[in-house]
Amino acid sequence: LNILPGSIADRLKSGEGLIADRFEDMSVLFADVVGFTQMSQNMTPNDLVEMLNTVFSMFDNIADKYQLEKIKTIGDAYMIAGGLGVDGRGHAANMADMGLEMLQLLSDYREDTGIDIQVRVGIHMGPAVAGVVGLKKFIYDVWGDTVNTASRMESHGIPSRIQVLEATRTKLAETHSFEERGIVDVKGIGPMTTYFLNERISTNGSGVAAVQTEQ
Repeated sequence: LNILPGSIADRLKSGEGLIADRFEDMSVLFADVVGFTQMSQNMTPNDLVEMLNTVFSMFDNIADKYQLEKIKTIGDAYMIAGGLGVDGRGHAANMADMGLEMLQLLSDYREDTGIDIQVRVGIHMGPAVAGVVGLKKFIYDVWGDTVNTASRMESHGIPSRIQVLEATRTKLAETHSFEERGIVDVKGIGPMTTYFLNERISTNGSGVAAVQTEQ
C-alpha cells in the first residue's frame, strides 16, 4: 500500500494480471525543485536527503488530506494524480488546493530553516491512462497528453508559481482565481496562453493564496 493505491493492490491480489484503466477526467500535478543540481553540490549528502525527505513527506501528507494519489518522485520532481478512485469528483479543486498549500508550506519551511528551496508547479486536467508496469519494483503510473502537458506546465513555469492552461482555468473558474501570464512557447505543443493559479475563492473573500516572488 506504500506503492499502490488500495484498490489496485486488491485487484492484483485477486489475480488480475494486467492493470490498465482509462480515465476521462484526471488531474495531474508536477512539482520540481528549482536549482537542485547547484543545491546538491553545496550540501552534504545527509543534509540533501534530509531536506528532500522532509519536503516530500510534507507533500505526501497534503496529498492524503486532499485524497489525491502520489504517483512517484523522479529525482527532485514530484508527481501527483487525482480522479483515479471510484469517486473522483472534486479532484480538480483538490489538486489546485494542494498546489497552493505546497507553496505555502515551502514558504514556511524556508523561513524556519533558512534553506532557500523553491519549486515550480504545473497542473493540467483531462483524459489519461493508468496502470501497473514491471515485475520488480513495479509502479502504478499514468500516461497521456494530460501528463505530458502538466509536465510542460511545470518545466516552463517560474519558481513558487502554479502554471496552467485555459482549460484548467475554465474548469476551476468558480472556485479559484487566476492571472494571465501571456503566451508561452510550450515544447511539443507550441505557443499557448498560460495562467498562474493565485488562490481559492471563498465566500468571505479570503482564500489560500499562492506565494508571490519577486521577478
